[in-house]
Amino acid sequence: PTSTAIRTVAELIEHSGVVERIEGDAVLVRITSHSACGSCKARAACGLAETQEKIVEVHTPESGSYHPGEEVSVGVRRRAGAVAVVYAYVGALAVLLVVLMVSSLALGWSDGASALAALAGVALYYGVLGLFRRRIEHTIHFTITKH
Repeated sequence: PTSTAIRTVAELIEHSGVVERIEGDAVLVRITSHSACGSCKARAACGLAETQEKIVEVHTPESGSYHPGEEVSVGVRRRAGAVAVVYAYVGALAVLLVVLMVSSLALGWSDGASALAALAGVALYYGVLGLFRRRIEHTIHFTITKH
């Protein structure tokens, strides 16, 4: 059982987790992410509460000092989190709106064709993000500390 507390320090967002395994200089940590509904007493009846387990890969020269099953805290800078949100959501929304406006207003396409073009534009956007995934991952640095 892991503590799923999220601790926010001025520049750092931290999640508690458990070390799954060590691979070279990487420590793979399992964290459980809860939606905003996590503290609601009616979440069991509602069915909307969302809990996801994620494996986070943290590169550190001290990887040998960690052991599977050990409780740790994984942190990421707030700015990196904000950049990830911009890439994942704001960029996709911008592409959706631009393609929708251009196809319906400038090109005069029907609503259905414009909607399909907008969805195709978002799919293409996420495809391009996927191609640059490694480069983007290198801009987001995780830290790890023992409890």
